[in-house]
Amino acid sequence: MSPKKKSPTIYDVARLSGVSISTISRVLNAPDKVNSETQKHVMNAIDQLGFVPRAEARARARQNTDRIGVLTPFFTAPSFVQRFRGVASALSKANYELVIYPVDSMDHLQGYISSIPLMRNIDGLIIMSLALGDQDAQRLSNNNMETVLIEYSHPRLNSITINDKHGGQLAAEHLIKKGHKIFSFLGDIEPPEKLAIHPVKSRLMGFKQTLQEAGLSLPKTYIRSAPYTQEESRQAAHELLSLPKPPTAIFAASDVQALGVMKVARQLNIKIPEDLAVIGFDDIDVAEHVDLTTIRQHLDESGRLAAEILLARISEHERPLQHINLPLNLVERMTT
Repeated sequence: MSPKKKSPTIYDVARLSGVSISTISRVLNAPDKVNSETQKHVMNAIDQLGFVPRAEARARARQNTDRIGVLTPFFTAPSFVQRFRGVASALSKANYELVIYPVDSMDHLQGYISSIPLMRNIDGLIIMSLALGDQDAQRLSNNNMETVLIEYSHPRLNSITINDKHGGQLAAEHLIKKGHKIFSFLGDIEPPEKLAIHPVKSRLMGFKQTLQEAGLSLPKTYIRSAPYTQEESRQAAHELLSLPKPPTAIFAASDVQALGVMKVARQLNIKIPEDLAVIGFDDIDVAEHVDLTTIRQHLDESGRLAAEILLARISEHERPLQHINLPLNLVERMTT
């Protein structure tokens, strides 16, 4: 009878990766304090050896932790808050605790993806609005970390998405129907972070394509890329509304940016909707209060669904993966 194969230890990881045991410990417990190159070397060694930390081995033998993690950027933005609300409502009914992991860089994201599945201090993971590579998805899957993606899709993981291009089409169709001829677009078209997804680019594509199909145009002069902040959105809106031939309709890629457009219009004594139509995107809570016409994506619903799918997979690992595309619809109010 052949002897039982010995499980790899942290010493084996140290030898293969060429770093100290204390560095490996930091990679696993405080990944944000280790540079990305070292982190990559250590995680490659861990993957190659199939190393399982002792704490994780004990966790696998225990009951669940009753904790769900959420990885998210920009978690103070209204649309993210509403998604959290949906997640929290589903988890509270199941007596699960919500743990938030804020992400502000690619290294930060990689650190979490590397350490969370191994340390097993949560039962499952929801990843909001972050791009995930094949290797990251593989690591989560290999380590049996049940995961649901929101606003991004990967074939190895559950996902909840929307058709952003269709949202742009809905906005254009509505404004065309209202008889507008001069259009503008405002949004964060090219976010600088590598970790970011690019939904705004798809919204612009759908908007522009639908206008072209109707024999109308959206010149570059009438497109403004602005980060998701009030100050820079207002500056972009001011530039658009100060053009020699200003637009009569603006599609803003988020409700927050649409609010900036409305404020600038008031300052310039431009009447809404008589002189300027404004459409937002998201349908956050405040949109109804200010009577903003917007493209509604079901924010609370996406969070609730993500949590429910995750809990179902935790209780029954053999359940098939789910890839859900939530519908969008235009909500007409007083700004168009």
